[in-house]
Amino acid sequence: MARTTPALALTNALMAPVARSRRDPDAAWDKAVVAAQREAGVEIDKSDQDWIEEFRFLLDCVAGVPGLTPIGWISSLNDAQQRLVTRLRVRRLHREHPGIGDEPIERPIFVVGLPRTATTLAHRILAAAPAHRGPLRWEMAHPDLAVGPEVERKRVKLAEKAKVVTKWAPDFDIVHPVEATKAEESILLLPQGMYHVLYHSPMPKYQRWLGERDAAPDYRYLKEVLQVLQYGRERRRWVLKNPLDLGEMDTIKQVFPDAVFVWTHRDPITVMGSLCSLIDLSYSLFLKRIDRAAIGRLALEVMSETVERGRTWRQGNRSSVVDVPYHRLNADPDRYVPELYRQLGATWSNTDSAHLADALARPVTDRRHEYTIRQFDLTEDDIEGAFGDYMNWVVTLNS
Repeated sequence: MARTTPALALTNALMAPVARSRRDPDAAWDKAVVAAQREAGVEIDKSDQDWIEEFRFLLDCVAGVPGLTPIGWISSLNDAQQRLVTRLRVRRLHREHPGIGDEPIERPIFVVGLPRTATTLAHRILAAAPAHRGPLRWEMAHPDLAVGPEVERKRVKLAEKAKVVTKWAPDFDIVHPVEATKAEESILLLPQGMYHVLYHSPMPKYQRWLGERDAAPDYRYLKEVLQVLQYGRERRRWVLKNPLDLGEMDTIKQVFPDAVFVWTHRDPITVMGSLCSLIDLSYSLFLKRIDRAAIGRLALEVMSETVERGRTWRQGNRSSVVDVPYHRLNADPDRYVPELYRQLGATWSNTDSAHLADALARPVTDRRHEYTIRQFDLTEDDIEGAFGDYMNWVVTLNS
């Protein structure tokens, strides 16, 4: 069954002339950089050069993807430009208000784990606490000091336009619902990362580059944004979510020394089917043809390596990690969540009990996401071989 609508084909046809800029990605990016400066009202300086060149490399990789659709190219170019606009605005705010850089980001909580292991649920539960806070989607689209209600409403409406993808692929409302006024994944702020490969298009050259690259500048920038969002407001404990942070816990600790990680665990066999289905859905927007067997191989490689990096780091840093078994969290949240709060040094209250019910509420459509690992040429033996004894550990945790 097709996962996209006729509107996607029509939009690709309409965007084809504009997408010819893909033929010269360097020139296209140079134009986007000029446009970003104009939109942000900030001039590029030396501190921006590494950022700009890394996105130049990413866009060169995107331009070389076989079978890339016009939407695939234009969305990548626009995303890079908007991320640069945000960076320039954040840099300007730090320059104009030096006190922003003194804002302490204390004991932040990073929710990590394989995608599709209830990281979103854990994030929502923890971010809903009165003493906690997660970055809202509309805030990450335009990080700023406190603004008035009218400006906030306008920015919320702009952020809601991101749901245009549901007109092209309605399943996104089932697999990953998006709400502008709720806490969202920090990949919206992290400039580089494996999410470009998993949720846009396969790029082996970019993937190898990420494996050799130091991600510390990305997390320093994340801290700068959080400082902007905290400045002049009530200080609360930040709760952040990005499943792929699992492979960067050492780097995160360098930037946030007192960070704590909430690691959700679920049977990788179930996880891989769901993750591959999400990748397949994302790729359907950007690629003319989908190779599901290749998706299976990519997802298995990336996620088994990410888990291994996380487990290796955890061995010497167990006091910084709180393990959350998926089935225990889902089976008895009223009992397990207060215990999770205790482990995080947070206080559980009647208000938290009320928020828990809201966080647990899901639309019926959320249960219609169907998939099998066989669709992606994977077997149980493939997954058990890749994840090794992590499989046994997950069973023990969830029992």
